[in-house]
Amino acid sequence: MKLTFEDLIVFENEDYILINKPPYVASLDERTNDRGGQSIIRMAKAYHPDAQLGHRLDKETSGILAIAKNPDAYRHLAMQFEHRELTKRYHAVVNGVHDFDGISVFLPISPIKDGTAVRIDREKGKVAETIFNTLRAYRTTTLVECLPITGRMHQIRVHLMCLKAPIVNDPTYGGEPVYLSQIKRNFNLKQNTEELPLIQRVALHAYSLTFSLLNGEEQTFEAPYPKDFAVLVKQLEKFS
Repeated sequence: MKLTFEDLIVFENEDYILINKPPYVASLDERTNDRGGQSIIRMAKAYHPDAQLGHRLDKETSGILAIAKNPDAYRHLAMQFEHRELTKRYHAVVNGVHDFDGISVFLPISPIKDGTAVRIDREKGKVAETIFNTLRAYRTTTLVECLPITGRMHQIRVHLMCLKAPIVNDPTYGGEPVYLSQIKRNFNLKQNTEELPLIQRVALHAYSLTFSLLNGEEQTFEAPYPKDFAVLVKQLEKFS
């Protein structure tokens, strides 16, 4: 299915475009040989030549992404990231039942070998902090709000692993898939068919971003759940 950039836009003014990034689309051009693949930056530049991404999301992660339309807007956003003056809220479905009430994980992170994953590194790691709140506990999983204070790669994922609450379907950090048969009583699968997980990617969504526009006005931009994440939450609600 061909994506159209216009369909992703949740807000636009003369300085910024806020989009709801779909899962499986890279933020930047990937360092792979598949240069023909879609990336957010390429779509954004086709829409507005001076577009620059204010931050990035992992390829599998969906959600709100801010794009600057001019250098002043980019600098203004970059400074807010640097001084930690903006608020990012993510929603994650994690394995296990957890009651997080403003719990802070303050553990330093460093990349491992090929840069595709990270680990907690108390000696050489960079400072990283995330705050977690339980939004809703289900029978075997929990919907968690994650507020990263810093912006390290895979920070939310590795910090949740440290809380023994890895994100559903995140094998890199110990997350297990969730199947309908696990949550629905008397579930019958048709013979000779393999059951697929309720979500086939890391169950993480960038739900909102709060920052100040160039005129100093602070605004919060929200990205509704994409279909796969919405279906997962709906099934968990239904059968818990």
